[in-house]
Amino acid sequence: MAGLLTLSRTIDAINTFFGKAVSWLLLLAVLISAINATTRKLFNLSSNAWLEAQWYLFSAAFLVAAAWTLMSNEHVKVDLIYGRLSRRVQLWIEVFGTIFFLFPFCLITIYLSWPSVIEKFSTGEVSNNTGGLILWPVWAMIPLGFGLLALQGLSELIKRIAILRGDLPDAIALADAEAQTL
Repeated sequence: MAGLLTLSRTIDAINTFFGKAVSWLLLLAVLISAINATTRKLFNLSSNAWLEAQWYLFSAAFLVAAAWTLMSNEHVKVDLIYGRLSRRVQLWIEVFGTIFFLFPFCLITIYLSWPSVIEKFSTGEVSNNTGGLILWPVWAMIPLGFGLLALQGLSELIKRIAILRGDLPDAIALADAEAQTL
C-alpha cells in the first residue's frame, strides 16, 4: 500500500501543477475578452481568432482542471442520500462510483476523441470562421483532460481503499469531527 500511496501523491502533485497552471488561462481569457471588446467598440475592429482563443482557453481550463477539482473534493455531488449515510458507506460508494462510472466514462471519452485529434492534427484543419484558429489543440484538451481525470480517479481510489483499510486517516471525517466540536 505504501507504493500505491506514493503513486497517489505523485498523481496529486501532477494534477495540482496542471490545475494551478491552467487557472491562469482564465485570466488570459478575460484579458483577451476585454481587449477584443475594447477594440471592437473603440476602433470597430474584431477578430474571430480572438473570440476563438477565448473559447479555447476556457475549454482548456475547464477540461484540464477537472482532475484538480476532483482532488480538491470540489466536484458536484448529489447529496440527498449520500450525506445521510455513514462515512464508511460513503467511501464504498466512491470506490464503486470510481470503478464503474468514472473510469469507463473517461476511457470511452479518450477512445472516442483521440481519432478526431489525430485527424485534425494530420489535416491541419482550421475553424470554419474567417480568420479562425487551427482545431487540433483544443481537441487535444479532451483526451488530456479526461486522461488527467482518470489518473486522479486512480489516486482517489487508492486513498479511499487506504482509508477503508485504516492505512490513511480520513481527512473528511476528521474535518467533520472538528467542525462538530466548534
